[in-house]
Amino acid sequence: MNRPLRISLVTETWPPEVNGVAMTVSRLVEGLRERGHQVQVVRPRQRSDGATQPDTQRPDVLMPGLPLPGYNGLQFGLPAGRSLRRLWESDRPDVVHAVTEGPLGWSALSQARALRLPITSSYHTHFDGYSKHYGAGIIGPVIGAVLRRFHRRTLSTMAPTRVLVDSLSRAKVPGARLLGRGVDVELFQPARRSQALRERWGAGDEDLVVLNVGRLAAEKNLKLAARAFEAILAKHPRAKMVWVGDGPSRATLAKQFPAHVFTGAKRGEELATHYASADIFLFPSLTETYGNVVPEAMASGLAVVSYHDAAAAELISSGVHGLTVAAGDEQAFVAAAVQMADDSALRHTARIAARARVEPITWEAVISEFESVLRAASRGELKPD
Repeated sequence: MNRPLRISLVTETWPPEVNGVAMTVSRLVEGLRERGHQVQVVRPRQRSDGATQPDTQRPDVLMPGLPLPGYNGLQFGLPAGRSLRRLWESDRPDVVHAVTEGPLGWSALSQARALRLPITSSYHTHFDGYSKHYGAGIIGPVIGAVLRRFHRRTLSTMAPTRVLVDSLSRAKVPGARLLGRGVDVELFQPARRSQALRERWGAGDEDLVVLNVGRLAAEKNLKLAARAFEAILAKHPRAKMVWVGDGPSRATLAKQFPAHVFTGAKRGEELATHYASADIFLFPSLTETYGNVVPEAMASGLAVVSYHDAAAAELISSGVHGLTVAAGDEQAFVAAAVQMADDSALRHTARIAARARVEPITWEAVISEFESVLRAASRGELKPD
């Protein structure tokens, strides 16, 4: 009954691409493989892919892809129905899991259904919400309808917050269920604080360092983070603003705020050191399904200021683990950022409480839940509407 599963996981994003979905999916795959499951990752070929494949029982299957407009370095998969049909007819998996709803994901959905393979899915990205930030807001409702149609045709859709699960259920998506995100508290921890790095940023022992981590793009609402920092700077003239990440908005931000520090994208221990070396984390995004950077900042011992949305709504009791304000209230966000900068006692208690809040949120528990859903699908225990 608990034999290893043969899983085909279809995704249009994968490391070394830097985004929360790629990181999350790679952790899930790694965890499933460590448990003895045979996981075949079907994804677009990346520039970094060489001629060799990882030494796994079911190596990655690389498909054609094209660059995603506005997202330098990211790919989207092209339709690949015939290739997937041949692949799964010759090497039939127990279950298919679709991570993304792009052309490759739709091909996986149609072929899995045609071959009577159980298929589950994840909901990771508000593509309909992104559209307004790229001059295409009029098609947002159309994109939303396409996403709902996709997920209604799978046996179960896993989403990272209770609010999203409830929203999917109201949209008549069958089997909507919670699959949270873990955080690596061994990697992200306050002990990685580096005075040498702070000195490179021009910050002294008592100076405030304000941080934002993530893709530097319009949908992240970065202008509000910059505005909040300017309000902090007016009262704390030695404060420093550090942006960790890259993206299409970086050049504009750097030109507008030449005194700010722009580090580019960071990974692993270097990223963890950047987190731990700051004091306040500003996260004004309203397009997240989760926002992995929030628990990473909390694990690193930062005082977080965010909208009451996505991961922050799940993890932060305002005034205890950080400060959150009503989604979309920009004036309140700026005021909360200034309050956090002004109140050293609040920062101190929030940093300790935030770390304690996320310490129990392990990837092991998330992987166990994911495994149980895939196993139920493979046994025919999940029924479509």
